[in-house]
Formats: sequence, structure tokens, C-alpha cells
Amino acid sequence: MIGVQDLRKGTTFIDDDGNLFVVTDFSHNKQGRGNATINIKARNLRTGANVQKSYQSGGRVQDVRLETKKVQYSYKDGDHYVFMDQETFDQTMLSEDALGEHAKWLKEGVDLELLVYEDEPLDIELPTTVDLIVKETAPSFKGNTASGGGKPATLETGAVVQVPFFVNNGDTVRVNTESGEYLTRV
Repeated sequence: MIGVQDLRKGTTFIDDDGNLFVVTDFSHNKQGRGNATINIKARNLRTGANVQKSYQSGGRVQDVRLETKKVQYSYKDGDHYVFMDQETFDQTMLSEDALGEHAKWLKEGVDLELLVYEDEPLDIELPTTVDLIVKETAPSFKGNTASGGGKPATLETGAVVQVPFFVNNGDTVRVNTESGEYLTRV
């Protein structure tokens, strides 16, 4: 058991109803006298549903340690994503709902960590950055690079990110998977 004041982004816990959650955002609010309130945004690892919860300081939740397995993303089959275990070559499927926002960064052949709880595959842990090809963006014009700014670009996985004006169709860009921000052209 851990105190709710120790919940941070990435912490996995079980709530009072037995649901398994991972914290995606949190805030600690203390106003005047009385207990502090801990507000969190969390994603249910079994259903993919996002929820907001509030706890009074002093409360406790059951923390969970997830096992990790090295896997490689193979392909998408309908609304499921297929991953291959690097050691046993077993295939594991996760639904698009379970993956949530992680799905837009998946490129065939990328190595990942599969998070498992009691032999149940739940989620993946993405690398911090991925290199993706720009499939569609507005053309660049001379003089655009001086002003800063940017333009939207659709990447090979379907994700849309803001890129500088000098990036063209077919360029490979590095993107931060946590924030969804363009980092550099590769």
C-alpha cells in the first residue's frame, strides 16, 4: 500500500473496486486548513478508459509492480495490434482501446516493453523517441524558415505533429512519444 500523495505519472495502482490504473497526470492541492486534495488523471489498463479521481491526503491505494517483456511490434490486425516476444517468439495481441494514445507511435519492427500483470498483457512502454517518415505536409517556400512557427505534418503512422517549415514530404523526423513534439529532422 502507498499513500495517495505518492502517486506520480506512471505509477500503477489498484483502486477500491479492484480496477487496475496507471496515473497519466496528477496535482497536489493544499488550501488553507484541512487536508490536501490529490487529483489524478488515470487510464484503466484493462479497458483503456480515462478517468479523473480525487483523494484526500492520508488515503492509501494498493500499488502494483508490473513485469516487463521485450517485444517487437509486428502488425495491426483489425482493431488489435500484434506484438512478438523477443525470447519465446509468442505473439500477443492488444486492442486499440487498451493502447490508447500509444497506438499512434507504433511503427512495424520497433522494439518495446510489454507490461504484464499476473500473466495478463496490459500495455506497452514506448521508447522516448521514434523516427517516422512525413507522409503529407504543406510545401515549403523560400523565406518561411526565418519566422519560426511551423506547420502540421501527417506521419506514416497517421499521427499529426507540428514541424518547422523546412520539413518536406518524405523527410524522416524524430518525435518525442511522451509529448508528441517534433525534435529534429533525421
